Amino acid sequence: MTMLLELSKFIASFESSALGRWREVLPWELTAQSSSVVRILLAELAAREFVIAEEVAIHRTATVEPGSMLKGPLVLGAGCFVAAGAYLRGGNWVAENCTFGPGAELKSSFVFAGTKLAHFNFVGDSLLGENVNLEAGSVVCNYRNERTSKEVLVRLASGLHRTGVEKFGAVVGDGSRIGANAVVAPGALLPQVSIVRRTELCDQEASANETRG
Repeated sequence: MTMLLELSKFIASFESSALGRWREVLPWELTAQSSSVVRILLAELAAREFVIAEEVAIHRTATVEPGSMLKGPLVLGAGCFVAAGAYLRGGNWVAENCTFGPGAELKSSFVFAGTKLAHFNFVGDSLLGENVNLEAGSVVCNYRNERTSKEVLVRLASGLHRTGVEKFGAVVGDGSRIGANAVVAPGALLPQVSIVRRTELCDQEASANETRG
C-alpha cells in the first residue's frame, strides 16, 4: 500500500504522530473508518491532560467558545481554538494549535498541528497537514454530486485510480494555502506547500475511461 501513496511525503510528521500505526492504510480508507480510529486514540489519552465526556476529548489548554458544536468521537489537541459557530462533527482528530473560526465545519478528518480553517469553511473526509491555511469560504468537497457514479477517483502518476468509497475529500500537504472561496474537489492530493488561489477550482479528476485499479 505504501508504494501506491506514502502519506509521509505529504505530511512529514505522519509516521511519528498518533496516526503512525496506520501509515500503510490508504487515506480514503483511513477517513472511511475515522470514527473507529478516533475511538482507539480516545481510549489511550491521559485523563489528566484532557477533559473527556461523551466521546469528546478537549485538551485542557484548548479554548472552545460558547456557541460552538463538538460531536464525538473527537480529539481536540493542546492550544486549539474553536470559535462560536464552528461545527466539529464526529470522527475528527485534531493535533495541537489548530484554529476553527466562525462557521467552520469539519467532518471525519485528521488535522495536523498549526492548521487553520479561518471561517465559513467545510472540510470533509480529509487529511490536512501541518500549517495548512484555509481562507474564508474555501471548501474541501467530499462527494461527487454531479455524477451518476459517486465513487471518488484519485489521480496518481499512473493515472486515475478507484478508491472504492463515495466520500473522500483530499490530502493537503504541509504548508499549503487554500485561498478565499476556492473549491478543492473530491480526490485531490495536494503536495506540500501547494497553493490554490482565491476562487479557483482544483479538480484533479479527468475522464473516467482513464480509471485504473
